[in-house]
Amino acid sequence: MFTGLIEEIGTLRSVRRQGEAMVLTIAADRILEDAKLGDSIAVNGVCLTVIEYDRSLFSVDVMPETYRLTNLSELAPGSPVNLERAMMAGGRFGGHLVQGHVDGVGVIRSRTPEANAVVFAVEPREERLLRTVVPQGSVTLDGISLTVVDVDRAAGKFTVSIIPHTLKETALQFKRAGDSVNIENDILGKYVDHLLSLRDRETDRGSGGLTEAVLRENGFMI
Repeated sequence: MFTGLIEEIGTLRSVRRQGEAMVLTIAADRILEDAKLGDSIAVNGVCLTVIEYDRSLFSVDVMPETYRLTNLSELAPGSPVNLERAMMAGGRFGGHLVQGHVDGVGVIRSRTPEANAVVFAVEPREERLLRTVVPQGSVTLDGISLTVVDVDRAAGKFTVSIIPHTLKETALQFKRAGDSVNIENDILGKYVDHLLSLRDRETDRGSGGLTEAVLRENGFMI
């Protein structure tokens, strides 16, 4: 679990590909201070496992499902990446609950200055990703915890407003219109949407809606 507060910008040093599998080696500093094998580190918002590390580099595996669902496949040596260690139970919780389980990829359609902020308009590649994006709700872009400004469902996009500090401290500063970002929607919205979908399906089948049996069958109860 993560908070969406980026700790540092790392640099991708190498990519070893084998079909839709990859090993990424990333240069970093701060996040390696207490690193251990098997640690979880979010790379552009994707929860990955440390398989090798030293004082300045760490490596992670990317499996085919992650390759297909995220923008990690688009990275090349030299690419800047947002990095965050898994949250500590005793630390401050300044962002929102982020799993590091990316829902899909979006494309930046515009980047517009507004006073001291920059407004990014993002169009998800899959329309389904807009279902749980709500104005003033939380969304994660490349691992950054952000607040949704507006949602234009007719145009298939949403906007977020970035303060100067966030822009300076994350790899979002390098993103331009046409670039991709990993999207993780708010976990609460996803679960509510899924439960309501289950209710609707069960109601259509005449089974009495959302029941304890339905919840158990779909893994929400044991």
